[in-house]
Amino acid sequence: MCFSNMYFGLQTGWISMMSLQSSLLGFALFKPFQSILQVKFSPVENVVLQTVAVATATMPLAAGFVGIIPALALLNKSDHPEGAIVLSFQQLVLWSLGVAFFGVFFAVPLRKQTIIREKLRFPSGTATAQMISLLHQQPDPTMTSTSSSTTIMTLRQRHKKHLQLNNDNDDDQQPLLSLTSDPSVHSSSSSSSYGSQGDLPNHLDSTNFEEAWHLKLKALLISFSMSSLYTLLSYFFPIITNLPIFNWLCFNLVDFRAWDWYFAPSLSYVGQGIIMGLPTTLSMLLGCIVGWGILSPMAYYSGWATGPVDDWKTGSKGWILWVSLGVMISESIISLAIVTIRTITRSIARSSLDTKATTETSTVQQEDDIETVFQEGEEEDDEYEDAPADQQVSKWTTIIGLIVSTLLCIYLVRHVFGPDILPVSLTLLAVVVAMFLSVLAVRALGETDLNPVSGIGKISQVIFAGILPGSIAANLIAGGIAEAGAQQAGDLMQDLKTGHLLHASPKAQFYGQLIGSLFSVFTASGAYLLYRNVYTIPGPEFPVPTAQVWLDMSRLVNGQPLPPHVSEFVIGFAIVFGIFVIIQETSTMHQRSIGWQRYIPQGMAFSIGMYNPPSFTLARVIGGLMTYYWYQYCEKHDDDDDDDTWWLDPRYRYKVGKVLIIIIGSGFVLGEGTFALVNMIMHACHVPHL
Repeated sequence: MCFSNMYFGLQTGWISMMSLQSSLLGFALFKPFQSILQVKFSPVENVVLQTVAVATATMPLAAGFVGIIPALALLNKSDHPEGAIVLSFQQLVLWSLGVAFFGVFFAVPLRKQTIIREKLRFPSGTATAQMISLLHQQPDPTMTSTSSSTTIMTLRQRHKKHLQLNNDNDDDQQPLLSLTSDPSVHSSSSSSSYGSQGDLPNHLDSTNFEEAWHLKLKALLISFSMSSLYTLLSYFFPIITNLPIFNWLCFNLVDFRAWDWYFAPSLSYVGQGIIMGLPTTLSMLLGCIVGWGILSPMAYYSGWATGPVDDWKTGSKGWILWVSLGVMISESIISLAIVTIRTITRSIARSSLDTKATTETSTVQQEDDIETVFQEGEEEDDEYEDAPADQQVSKWTTIIGLIVSTLLCIYLVRHVFGPDILPVSLTLLAVVVAMFLSVLAVRALGETDLNPVSGIGKISQVIFAGILPGSIAANLIAGGIAEAGAQQAGDLMQDLKTGHLLHASPKAQFYGQLIGSLFSVFTASGAYLLYRNVYTIPGPEFPVPTAQVWLDMSRLVNGQPLPPHVSEFVIGFAIVFGIFVIIQETSTMHQRSIGWQRYIPQGMAFSIGMYNPPSFTLARVIGGLMTYYWYQYCEKHDDDDDDDTWWLDPRYRYKVGKVLIIIIGSGFVLGEGTFALVNMIMHACHVPHL
């Protein structure tokens, strides 16, 4: 998975957290050996496995291998007196060790507030918990959690109810039991005790489960094989990676390929689109059309970007990159500002409510009998259900680990880059900035499922441009430190949400994250070195667009001028998408009906569609459409069935359901990511091809 993310990150700048894929593969690997394992491979073990896998898989982004490392290699004499900074394998390992751990310690104190008290959604972590429960034939943990939580009324809620319904205590308690009596909700002993496995749903038996798992495994193997075959064929027949279908459609009357409009039928990007979903891929498509279909020709024919289209410096590709950068910065800053304001507002409201509840406690206690008061005390303790103390990371471990990892970062950054580029004091400041920005990133991730690591890095770049003006190399390094902290903290928080829903030990996940990060330091460094030695980076196969984004941002904040007439478009698009973010966030905050607001494009996806060539975006849109239509098909009533799916075994719909399309998407992504290594070996060995 680390190699897969390195491959896709160097191509498009996009990587996957791989939590769903690692959960699925982990179960597939251990299921055949369940009968001979001394300890059963339960959901708890699956959670810890995917925590280690995620830490390993995301290191290409966390350590900057798809961003700042190639950006440092693109520096010229005007950017840095010594020119490009190309790190050796040893330096890559030391740099990765320096940024791999402090973000993990950032996340530990945030868990109690965001997951336990506020119960933020963390959608990807929740989806992973549902996937693991489905694989292990367990009840949906979100349903179990809901059922459990609705039977417990907090002291504050009961005080409020008591004031509203003075003499109606029986009616006040009745709704609390309504969900537990609902036969559609499967209660489980796991809702009250960490580490227990819960009861199996009544409607599932071992025969149906084995049949459903066989269908899932078959779908995974078929999709993996198809993607692997395409990847191998793409080496021997490179033409299939760049099909000029738009030229064919217009009978070559317009040379669309000259404007980078061609189609790459890569199943891995179809798989990414499946996982992203239709709304995100449509936003990417809009960015692609606006950037590559409108702004690119406009910039060229207006004389603003007269170089070759795919040239980063003088071509329209580099010109529209600035527009996408403006959208990313606007969305990141405004989203983080809204999250900050919302956090402060909620803290003030919660403090006021706690004060009010405290003043009303004596009145309630006088009117309730002793037994009721005792129960309320127990309910208040149970309001924030958490793991036992021996399964939590101690405060001393967190404090000592944070100090040690910070000192390690300072020492290794100085050792790798020398004392002149980024002084010790500024390296420490970069870690502190990373810590504060990580808090905002985690909150944004918990509420929106978007970890704005790119925006976090750019905010850090702006800060350090004011502190250390003119030093582009230092600016990149400081931004990389901030991005690493936000990425590591976000990864662990998503995993901790999964573990909380499935009652896994937070301490085990914490150490699993450290183990995965340590292992990936060497894996990711070796993978990057292999790609750099075999291919030209940046080059035709791996354009590394994220590195150019980092470098352009660093040059901008350090005073270098923008290309002609691009500033007007940057400001215009930034304002428009800033308004979009405000509309989306405020409507969510007030829980209003979505309506037309669902059609507002997502800024980050829009910008990715703008700086990635159209071929990557078009394949992703196909994946998004596949997800949409499969969900529609699964939701159809039996009497609506027709013969348009005669080619599909109906068991996939009834036995596997909506999760099938995610399994297929995962197989597509893993297939190309894995066999890209085979292609790299053949390329290094100069195996002949067309």
